[in-house]
Amino acid sequence: MTYFVDVTVRGYELDTQGHLNQAVYLQYAEHARWELLREAGLAQEKLLADGVGPVQLEVTVKYLRELRGGDRVRVSCEFFHSAGKTFEIRQRIVKEDGTVAAEIAGVGGLLDLTARRLVPDPAGRFASLATKPELLGFRAA
Repeated sequence: MTYFVDVTVRGYELDTQGHLNQAVYLQYAEHARWELLREAGLAQEKLLADGVGPVQLEVTVKYLRELRGGDRVRVSCEFFHSAGKTFEIRQRIVKEDGTVAAEIAGVGGLLDLTARRLVPDPAGRFASLATKPELLGFRAA
């Protein structure tokens, strides 16, 4: 299952060339990830109460088309199993006309906030805490 959120590019997010600042693409991706977790029943407060927190270990962004103020985009988010303590996150930022503006790929983990180590089975831990684990849709990479 691909989860998504819709975002409208705001004027204060633009750089001096009049297009979306490169760092804001990462903010949109982060927003979609947290909205997915929240919708699955994993609000930040719940994760903190359980002593864990998601972490990004690696992020790659491919900027494919510029975004300008007022553009409406859909930001997708999918989780995929990886080996061991990590998982893959694949995201796309797509304009209303279907043009892909950016592709974001990352490696994430779930940090034990006391031990300061990654939990051994992040998908299993997410699933055990979530009220709607099916929304996370972990698949084989």
